[in-house]
Amino acid sequence: MRPRILVAEGNTAEARQRRVSLAGATYSESYADVLHRLAPHAVIDICYLADAGANLPDAAGLEGYDGVAITGSSLNVYSAEPEVTRQVDFARAVFASGVPFFGSCWGLQVAATAAGGSVRRSPKGREMGLARKIHVTEAGRNHPLHQGKAPVFDAPAIHTDEVDVRPAGMIVTATNAFSEVQAAEIRHDGGTFWGVQYHPEFTITDIAIIVASRAETLLDEGLFRDAADIRAYVADIEALAADPTRADIAWKFGIDADVIDPGLRTRELRNWLEAMVAPAMSARGRA
Repeated sequence: MRPRILVAEGNTAEARQRRVSLAGATYSESYADVLHRLAPHAVIDICYLADAGANLPDAAGLEGYDGVAITGSSLNVYSAEPEVTRQVDFARAVFASGVPFFGSCWGLQVAATAAGGSVRRSPKGREMGLARKIHVTEAGRNHPLHQGKAPVFDAPAIHTDEVDVRPAGMIVTATNAFSEVQAAEIRHDGGTFWGVQYHPEFTITDIAIIVASRAETLLDEGLFRDAADIRAYVADIEALAADPTRADIAWKFGIDADVIDPGLRTRELRNWLEAMVAPAMSARGRA
C-alpha cells in the first residue's frame, strides 16, 4: 500500500497567493514536493486550515491518513482569530485520531497550543535565514527524530514567535540560544506529535526568497545595513542554491553541509516517515 499523507497549509488565501507570486508554489505544495522526494509512492493531499468553510476532516476522517503535517504560517497563535482557532481545533482532532503528526515552525506552535501550552512573541526578535547552533538535548540524543543529525547543527528558519509555556506532554529534543524549544515531541490525547521550530522542508532558494520578500521589515529591524546589503546577500544565496559547491559563499556565511546537503537538511522529515508513518501503516494493515 502507498502511504497517504495530509499536508495542512497554515496560511490564509492572501498569504498563499503572495507565496505563489514569489516562488511559483504555495508552502503546502512545496512541502508536498519534499515529502514526495522522500517517499515517492506516497499519496499526498493538501488542505487549507485557515479558510472559512474548508471541509476539514475530523478525528474519524483523519484515520484514513497515515500521517499529517502542518506547514509554517505568517499568523500568530496568540491572536486567537478564527483563522487560528480553526487550526488549533484541527490539531486537537489530529491528536485524538492517533495519526502520526508533524509540524514545522507554526505547526509546532499550533500543536503545543492544542495540547495545553502557549506561544509568545520572542523577546529576542526574529530568527531569520538560519537558526544557528541548534543542539540536541539529553532527551533528544536517542530520539528517532534526530537520528542521523549532528549533535549541533544549523537549519533554515524564520520566526518571531516561539513556544512559551510547554504543554504537559512535551519533551524538548533540541534547543539553541535563540529559542529554548527548537524541536520537541508532544504526547497528548492518545496522539504523538514531532515538531521543529525551524524548516527542514525549506531549500536554500527559499532562504533567498524569504529575505528578499521581507526586505523592508529586515531593514527596520536592523538585520541588514541597507537595500544594497540585502540584494548582495540574496544574490549570494541564490548563487549557492544554483551551485552548492560554491565554497566561497558557504565559507562567507558559515553555511555547512547540514544546510547544503538535502539529505541532512530534511532528515527530520525522513525520520518521521520511517519511524512514525511506516509503522502506523503496518499497524493498520496498510503496508
